[in-house]
Amino acid sequence: MGSIDGLNKAFESRVRLGIMAMLMVNDWVEYKHIKEELNLTDGNLASHINGLEKLEYIEVNKRFVGKKTNTRYKATKAGKKAFQDHLNGLEKLLGKL
Repeated sequence: MGSIDGLNKAFESRVRLGIMAMLMVNDWVEYKHIKEELNLTDGNLASHINGLEKLEYIEVNKRFVGKKTNTRYKATKAGKKAFQDHLNGLEKLLGKL
């Protein structure tokens, strides 16, 4: 059986996996787009975003587009590395099964 030591606890949630997967392949992703693509409530998305932000895995940018606020996110260098390390850990685990 493979070891789970290479896996990052921050990415155990399918929501966080989805958020990070989107941010790995896009420079900036808007809150509304993440919410719609992952079919999440505002509260659920906000709690996962806050967790990733506290870990400094994502960067938040709030701006005005016209008169409306627009919040968007991108993965930080640390976040990209942590997520890639997590994916590498999954691959190693699968390779040992």
